[in-house]
Amino acid sequence: MNEAQRTVLVVGATGSIGRYVVASALDHGFAVRALVRDVARGKSFPPEASVVVGDLTRAESLNEAVAGIDAVVFTQGTYGNSSGAEAVDYGGVRNVLAALQGHKARIALMTAIGTTDRKGSHDWKRRAERLVRASGQLYTIVRPAWFDYNEPDQHRLLMLQGDKALSGNPSDGAIARRQIAEVLVRSLSSEAALSKTFELHSERGPEQTDFDPVFASLEADAPDALDGARDLPNMPLDSEPARIVADLDRIRTDVERRT
Repeated sequence: MNEAQRTVLVVGATGSIGRYVVASALDHGFAVRALVRDVARGKSFPPEASVVVGDLTRAESLNEAVAGIDAVVFTQGTYGNSSGAEAVDYGGVRNVLAALQGHKARIALMTAIGTTDRKGSHDWKRRAERLVRASGQLYTIVRPAWFDYNEPDQHRLLMLQGDKALSGNPSDGAIARRQIAEVLVRSLSSEAALSKTFELHSERGPEQTDFDPVFASLEADAPDALDGARDLPNMPLDSEPARIVADLDRIRTDVERRT
């Protein structure tokens, strides 16, 4: 492996977005490490990708997965199951961060459009975002609109910030799975994407060749903020479950100890 080559861990690698992330990361010259629950699930990946076994719900099983990595792309999701969302959407992020033990790794976290709407399992995605912001890691957080509902000529990337009323169907926005993966991977190498949280949509027109001007148009999250730029302050920390507050306190204490 080239000494300058960076290693990215893809979490949720066997999912509908994760497979595109693996392909995109390889195309962009990363050494790819795909996290799977059992080795048989990794047989369909290109031979250039390495496969590592681990359980997102058990931090102690992730040490091999995170060893020496330069970046992490999170694409795991339970899509509406609240108990699963706590264990995987939120717990998976918490456990990977814990396994890193302060090792620096650039993070790209995929959550969802409407993450701040306080409906269904979205609170768990928002809590995962908060852990990433509190972790002291360099990050980009991407909230994609509805997957693959874009029209054939609808590929121009549109990155938005600020809460808005949602209908709960593809009229709220659409983006191709391939493009979600491409944005996540390209954010890992973009200074313009640092500390940015945004909803990812598409509009009619061709995809931009250079994503940096699109990233650069966004407002960065405030330093030490729990939520993204322009998010509604509708999830006060003092109303959060004690275990969630404890997780945040633990990660902040770890950051303070290491700085």
